[in-house]
Amino acid sequence: MNEKVRIITDSGCDISRELEKEWEKYLVVMPFLVNINGKDYIDRIDIQEDEFYQILKDNEEIPKHSQINQIQFEEKYRELYAQGVREIIVDVINAAGSQTFSQSVLAAEAVKEDLPDLKIHNVDSRNYTVGYGFPIIEACKKLDDGQSVESVVAYLKDWAIHTESFIVGFGLRHMKKSGRISAAASFLGELMGLKPLIVLHDKVTEVLKKARGEKAVIDAAVETISARMIPQTPYCICTTTRPELEKEFIDKMTKKVGYPPAMIAKIGVVVSCNAGPDFVAAIIKGPEHND
Repeated sequence: MNEKVRIITDSGCDISRELEKEWEKYLVVMPFLVNINGKDYIDRIDIQEDEFYQILKDNEEIPKHSQINQIQFEEKYRELYAQGVREIIVDVINAAGSQTFSQSVLAAEAVKEDLPDLKIHNVDSRNYTVGYGFPIIEACKKLDDGQSVESVVAYLKDWAIHTESFIVGFGLRHMKKSGRISAAASFLGELMGLKPLIVLHDKVTEVLKKARGEKAVIDAAVETISARMIPQTPYCICTTTRPELEKEFIDKMTKKVGYPPAMIAKIGVVVSCNAGPDFVAAIIKGPEHND
């Protein structure tokens, strides 16, 4: 173990508690605050996924999450420095959707004079949920294998520019109300039973396919997603509240590409704030994009 290196991320990464515990020698997960009906909750501490899904179903008001601010990052940098850490990789939620990344950069500049021998690498994940959670766990493994911080940072940046996230939308009520996924907000055809396949990367959200019914959109999603994957690269599946459809999607993806997902994760509070509780998602490594 390199005791002088840490990776900081945020709770939007949807890394499981088990993996967080397993890799705590390298990994620091900073929680978001979530406001529900005027009350603040600390993500992963005060509120858990299944409880939050029910809140989303029972309430018309859209909960909101705050960014992690510069002061919080500065405090974390100083805390880790006091523990002997001298190199930090910061890989947080997509800068296109949150100011959290820019706050981490400002904090790095702010501590530079006081902590001149602390090296901080700020990486824009360009992603949500395990789109950055999965490569962060892989990065922990690489550090544990003795790889250099520079090579790990290069790996995270490479993943960021190749990743695409796909949402198979079973219900769009919450996505439309939040307005944060523009492709869902503008989607027409729900009254005719149409379901969308939405792609997200960087600032882009786009409806790629639409199909009549849940099973049909799963089939369309499997064909489309598998065709866009770089062959033999890992992919991840994110679940919410539709276990039968999620299992069908996982089984069909596994059969289509010939191997199972590298990670299956439950969508957490932060992403659910914007996307709701009624979809399944896939994250793949595809062609490079620089949107």
